[in-house]
Amino acid sequence: MELGFLGLGQMGAAIAERLEAPDVRLHVYDPNPVAVAPFVLRGAVDEASAAAVAAAAPIVFACLPNGTASELVAAQVAGSPTLRIYVEMSTIGSPTMARIAQMLAKRGITLVDCPISGGPKGARAGTLSVIAAGPVAARDEVRPWLQRIGRNLFEVGEQQGQAQLMKLVNNLINAANMATAFEALVLGAKGGLDPTQMVDVINVSTGRNSATLDKVPKAVLPGTFDYGAKLSTMVKDVVLGLKEAEALGVPMWVHETVGQLWRFGATQGLGDADLTSLIQVLEDWAGVEVRSR
Repeated sequence: MELGFLGLGQMGAAIAERLEAPDVRLHVYDPNPVAVAPFVLRGAVDEASAAAVAAAAPIVFACLPNGTASELVAAQVAGSPTLRIYVEMSTIGSPTMARIAQMLAKRGITLVDCPISGGPKGARAGTLSVIAAGPVAARDEVRPWLQRIGRNLFEVGEQQGQAQLMKLVNNLINAANMATAFEALVLGAKGGLDPTQMVDVINVSTGRNSATLDKVPKAVLPGTFDYGAKLSTMVKDVVLGLKEAEALGVPMWVHETVGQLWRFGATQGLGDADLTSLIQVLEDWAGVEVRSR
């Protein structure tokens, strides 16, 4: 099967690796040759452009950094006579996804809205959650490939944009979990509590959440700050989620405040740092660190 993949960044490369198999010839494009090189060594075809990938493969996946890039790349593949299904795996919000769907539909190409959750490590382990929306026939055709990418596949509807909304609902909760967990752990550390023991207590008590169960033990307590996603990516998703809420007339009192903290973190030079680095902003204010003793 000829498959295409556009965008081999931190997340895209991890997803594309799940599609490498003896029954697949993978056509890839990324402007960074360093990102492409490992795939070529394993047998992928290095195409010269996004349009060239779309000319070679009837199904193309894309994982791109933002909505502007997604719209630009979708316009480049729209002229392909070969491409039938375009699977957009970026988190870009429902208005952008709707524009891409309309653009491609005019050229006879079906868009599957398909964001993912779980980070690069989850992608390589095959444990991602995959959320899909789009016409039934297109979802039926790409389902086997999506099942290779992730462990949990959720098909949320036929309208492109519904998967985006589901992903953003998840990420708003994730952002709030991290912000509140970081703040409370800094409080405990300032009061002299052992950070590791705090996490142990929380994780068998009512305060446990994805931050205390996963991110803090793996990347904060050891001080590695290497969970695998940029702080700027979380800021993007929180902003997109708040825009969705505004468009639907839903008040977001708590998440507006959460968003302020994440945006502040980005202004402190942490945009390209790991998202777990947000706790360092709170630590600096309190004059204490949440680390294993």
